[in-house]
Amino acid sequence: MPIRSFDLARVDGQRLVKTTDRWANLRVDHNSTVTLITEIGDRQASIDFRFTANYRAAEAVVGLIQLEGTVVWEGDAKALVKGWSAGGQMPPDAATEIHTVIMTNCIPEAVLLARELRLPPPIPIPQVNIPQPGKPSKQRGPEVM
Repeated sequence: MPIRSFDLARVDGQRLVKTTDRWANLRVDHNSTVTLITEIGDRQASIDFRFTANYRAAEAVVGLIQLEGTVVWEGDAKALVKGWSAGGQMPPDAATEIHTVIMTNCIPEAVLLARELRLPPPIPIPQVNIPQPGKPSKQRGPEVM
């Protein structure tokens, strides 16, 4: 069940606070949502989606990034559309594949947009642990987690 195409139709981002403000307990939540599934052939379905990254601090909403687009999926399109129309559900294997493609394509775009908006990237930044001098280390070099 391969993905045939991925297309972004709308890119939107906004920072809602000044760049000089500092935020306590900044939280970045991101998700992908399928908004519509339509059959475009016997074996293909068009899937409209929305990717959202919300930036929230303890005291304010800091920013928002939204990407919208379409994925063309190949497989049992009739069953996919029927399940979606009946209850808003997709088969687990199709849902996993579709959401994985959405996230792997949208997160890099959101990172670039966040940089332009001067927001933190919507991905966890690796923590670097460098051993202190004089303390024995179980490792030979710095550890990146």
